[in-house]
Amino acid sequence: MKHKTIFEALHWASSFLVENGRDENAARILLQHILQTNYSGLMMRIQDALSEEQIKLFEQYVIEHANGCPVQYITGVEEFYGRTFHVDESVLIPRPETEELILGALERIRRLFGSNSEVKLADIGTGSGAIAITMKLEYPSASVTATDISEEALATANKNATGLNAQVDFRLGDLTEPIQNEKWDVVLSNPPYIAFDEAREMSEVVLEHEPHTALFAEENGLILYRKLAQSLPNLLNKPALIGLEIGYTQGEEVANFFKNSFPQAKIEIVKDINKKIE
Repeated sequence: MKHKTIFEALHWASSFLVENGRDENAARILLQHILQTNYSGLMMRIQDALSEEQIKLFEQYVIEHANGCPVQYITGVEEFYGRTFHVDESVLIPRPETEELILGALERIRRLFGSNSEVKLADIGTGSGAIAITMKLEYPSASVTATDISEEALATANKNATGLNAQVDFRLGDLTEPIQNEKWDVVLSNPPYIAFDEAREMSEVVLEHEPHTALFAEENGLILYRKLAQSLPNLLNKPALIGLEIGYTQGEEVANFFKNSFPQAKIEIVKDINKKIE
């Protein structure tokens, strides 16, 4: 045990991760998780000694990450919109780009319905519940329902809703099937949209650990957008808002699906923070 202090452990782990092609910052995140502290707390204790148990656990986590396991699945949490969400391999890890979908939806909901209207909002394919829960907490007057085809994902989403004190109605089923007997004001979704032949271009960290059912879709990644465009006209009030996250090459094709289903609608294709189509 050469790395007895926090400083020595971080030095070893950072070098080890870089040698294995990983981000050295993961070392700090993993050690903060073990010590249940933040960055400032870690720096204040930088010369403190670690127990043998802490060193052993830290080494285990660092090696797991070096072998490809995402940091979020090791720690079991990810930050999203300023809140901590539980994640496991049953759900996709929430991405910062999805926060932009939240921002855009909130802005348009307030413009369309006002600041505290009792809108009925559905999140299709909720996964960890990040979209549904965040929308409920940011727009409390909304009545929020979320669907997913995975029982395991809904269990994780329920755990997050309970922990964050968000009242969301979670329903098991495929796409809009669980909500088809009601009318909705807002529908949001971040569905699987990656074409199967794009897998060869993806990181093995994602491919080997995140659920493929939350990543890939048939018809070059477009099938779920087509199905949503077909099913939503009968489910929406007037006016209504639909917000979707899409792949950066899919804007024109997805827009055409919804132009065909909603000929009178205003359709926007918005670039995300990376200047890619959202």
